[in-house]
Amino acid sequence: MTATQAWTTDQPIVRIADVYKAFGAVDVLNGVSLNVMKGEVICIIGPSGSGKSTLLRCINALVPINKGSIQVEGQEVHDPKLDKLELRKKVGMVFQQYNLFPHKTAVQNVMMAPITVLKQDKTEVEARAYALLKKVRLEGKEHSYPGELSGGQQQRVAIARSLAMNPDVMLFDEVTAALDPETVKEVLVTIRELAEEGMTCLLVTHEMGFAREVADHMYFTDRGVIVEQGPPKEFFANPKDPRTQEFLGQIL
Repeated sequence: MTATQAWTTDQPIVRIADVYKAFGAVDVLNGVSLNVMKGEVICIIGPSGSGKSTLLRCINALVPINKGSIQVEGQEVHDPKLDKLELRKKVGMVFQQYNLFPHKTAVQNVMMAPITVLKQDKTEVEARAYALLKKVRLEGKEHSYPGELSGGQQQRVAIARSLAMNPDVMLFDEVTAALDPETVKEVLVTIRELAEEGMTCLLVTHEMGFAREVADHMYFTDRGVIVEQGPPKEFFANPKDPRTQEFLGQIL
């Protein structure tokens, strides 16, 4: 499918084919292929340095690939002619670090991109920002600054900020890794609700119980390749590859 062909929902919304990526002499992705259908929740797990976060950044064109193809809704992500802004309207990303503007309130952080990037009407954006903060259970915190919020609350502001662009796909890169155990749950509940509403989600996570619960499909990566994949029930109960067995044995 070329970049000009219309994408239809019976085709993968994200199509990754034989992707390679190296940083200098270090090979990070070594021929990764996977498809994500609209509304699917994909969880990618694996040891540190196995290429998981790099793969998410490649989907969002934050990192260029050396070889292969990544398409989002039929559009080649690494086409030199691609308007990256158009891509990032479709693909939202939430990082481990919240990257909120410290001098702006929660609601101002959520409103910034739709107003400055999409040039949308301020009144409409403000109404949507309040609704999104309510959605992530931060009602009453709209005028708090990031420094007045817990890590879990800041991460939920970051999720609301990403949703403000009305993306079709959400990428979550170890979004609970920097959080205290008691605040992890409130962020995971937010992601679970998005998944239940039909948002297409790709998550890199260490939260195995959560992955087992929300994922439609699991991928285990090691040294830049997909070692094993499958539905969560089978994946966790009966891992086939020794590397998957060892990894799960260490953390479950």
